[in-house]
Order: sequence, then C-alpha cells, then structure tokens
Amino acid sequence: MSRKIARATANVVDTAPVTLAGVDTHPGWHVLRTLAQRITTPLLPDDYLHLANPLWSARELRGRILEVRRETQDSATLVIKPGWGFGFDYEAGQYLGIGLLMDGRWRWRSYSLTSSPQRGARTITITVKAMPEGFLSGHLVGGVQPGTIVRLAAPQGNFVLPDPPPPAVLFVTAGSGITPVMSMLRTLVRRNQITDVIHLHSAPTADDVMFGAELEKLAADHDGYRLRLRTTRTEGRLDFDRLDAEVPDWRTRQTWACGPEAMLKTADHAWTAAGIRDHLHLEHFAVSRAAPVGAGGMVTFEKSGKTATADAATSLMEAGEQQGVQMPFGCRMGICQSCVVTLTEGHVRDLRTGAEHEPGTRIQTCISAAAGDCKLDV
Repeated sequence: MSRKIARATANVVDTAPVTLAGVDTHPGWHVLRTLAQRITTPLLPDDYLHLANPLWSARELRGRILEVRRETQDSATLVIKPGWGFGFDYEAGQYLGIGLLMDGRWRWRSYSLTSSPQRGARTITITVKAMPEGFLSGHLVGGVQPGTIVRLAAPQGNFVLPDPPPPAVLFVTAGSGITPVMSMLRTLVRRNQITDVIHLHSAPTADDVMFGAELEKLAADHDGYRLRLRTTRTEGRLDFDRLDAEVPDWRTRQTWACGPEAMLKTADHAWTAAGIRDHLHLEHFAVSRAAPVGAGGMVTFEKSGKTATADAATSLMEAGEQQGVQMPFGCRMGICQSCVVTLTEGHVRDLRTGAEHEPGTRIQTCISAAAGDCKLDV
C-alpha cells in the first residue's frame, strides 16, 4: 500500500517566551507547549502521530514496556503494550522481533511470546533469559526501564499449537525452551482444552525453572496436565532411550519440543528411528543458514559507485560496509526489514533458505548473498 507524504511548513514568528502558571507541573500544558513548538517545524505525518502518542506510527510497529518481572535469577518477563497496527490474533508458540535503541543503534533479537493470543487484549509478554554472550538479553533482563519505547516485528513462526489441539499432547522442554510452550499452556487453559497433556521439563536446579510456581499450580488444578520436572545437576539430562519408562505412549502423542540444540537433535533421531517423525514439532532458537552455493560474484552498489567481490557466504550488507558504502540496517538478522533495497541486475540468494531472488525484487541485504554478479540500488 502506497502512501503520499506531504510536508507541512509554517512561518516562524520570533516572540518572547510566555510563562503560564503551572505549565511545568501540569502534563496537559506541557503537551500543548510541545505541540506549539513542533508545529512551526516541517514534519512528516508520522511525526505528528508520535507527538500525540509515541506508540502511533504509520511506518513501524512500536510498543511500550510496562513492567519487567523477574522469573529466575537470570530471566525476566517483559509486559509490553503494543501500539497501533499490532495483531493480537497471533498463534500460541510464535515469536516476535523486538528492537531497542542502544548506543545509537537499533539492536534486534527474536523472543517467544509467552502470553496467550486473544482478540481485544491490550498487552503481550515475552520472557527473556540473559545469555553470557547476549548484550541485548542482559539489558532486557537487568537494565531496561518501564516506559521504554521499543520497535516490534510482527509475530511469526511455525512452531504453533493447532486449534483444536490433538487429543494427546507431549511437551519436551529444557531451560528457556519452555517459553513458547508457556504460551501454548496458557492458551489451553483459557480455552479449557487441557485434557491429556504430559510435560517433561528440564532445568539445572529447581530455582532455574521459569514459571515454576505457575506450572505447579497448573498441575494441581488440572488433572489433564501432568508435569515432570528434572533437575539436571542431580538427575542428569533426559535420556531419550528411556522414554518408554517416562511416557509409555509417547509414540501416539503429538510432541512439541524446544530447548538446547543437542536435545533437539537427539529427539529428532528418536522420533525418526521410531518412524513417527511427523509427530514431532521442533523449535530451533538459533538461526540456521543454508550451505553456501556457488562462488559469489561482483556486487555493484550503483548509487555509491562502488563494487565489491563477495563469496557466497558473505552478506551483501557486509560486502558493502567493507567498501565504505552507507548501507541501511537495523537488526542485521532478517527481522526488521530496515535493510531492504532493490536488486536491479543479477541474482542473490537468501542465506537462510537458499532461495534465489531475481532482478526487480526487493531484498534484505543482511541475509542475502551474491549468486553471481549483481547490482543493488544503494
């Protein structure tokens, strides 16, 4: 959908400042004064929306962090109020991108929604575990303040719970892998659909179990939900070779598994060996890249007048920045769409899926690589 954007201009009249009683303490006067000052400056329509409400934008999804609730020593739930344009009809198990301005740069990551999708809702939640190598996750858990405005990317993902759910369900989670399943469990409760659910969850210690109290209450309140917690420091990891002892009918259940990559690979092997791989649904937190194909090519940045030779594993964004091209960017991981430019000649390849894009298409430079010589409108 195209939008015509007009700029507003006004003559600036130099007048002495006027002081009104209570203007510095009354929020209404402050808003009026801000509007009066801004209306004398050329603005885009989106700027006027932002003046009225920081969550209103015609260009992007925004949200305000309302609350940060600690779950464990290294994890927290963020309650977010999305702005105009957010759809609350996402599916239980999906994730969204969140962007936070830090040190002058928008940093993006994806986190599973832990709230239950519901039309008419006003807030959503994500639950973040601070990772040693995760600069943004550490800040979201221990540093971000309520009231902070963030950017949001629309919910997505195929690790979802159908409605109605299967008659028999098995959840296998470990660590922060419980986050998408928490959205599923809350959705099952809201829809009164907990009939036969077994949940195997692993964490280093009892104190490391996210949503521990809620899970125990869920098990106490619903006969159809059976929770089995495993503390790996004392009991060791779940042994899929002994799954018959844990869940004798696991072969007949639709299973959703999320956790460390090693656990998921072992589960994949077990379900494949049993000939029921179609019963297993996996969620991988790490972004996987397809194997490089071809030798790359010469990338021409038309507006900049520069060129770069890039191999098939180097993103177009990296190739341009190495040559000093001012490349548009945002999350640098294929979420926010800030890096989209037009491919004018040649072909490029999506580093995640391996799909090729043809001339005339709009491509994301952060997750695209040259598939032969190509030209970009940047």
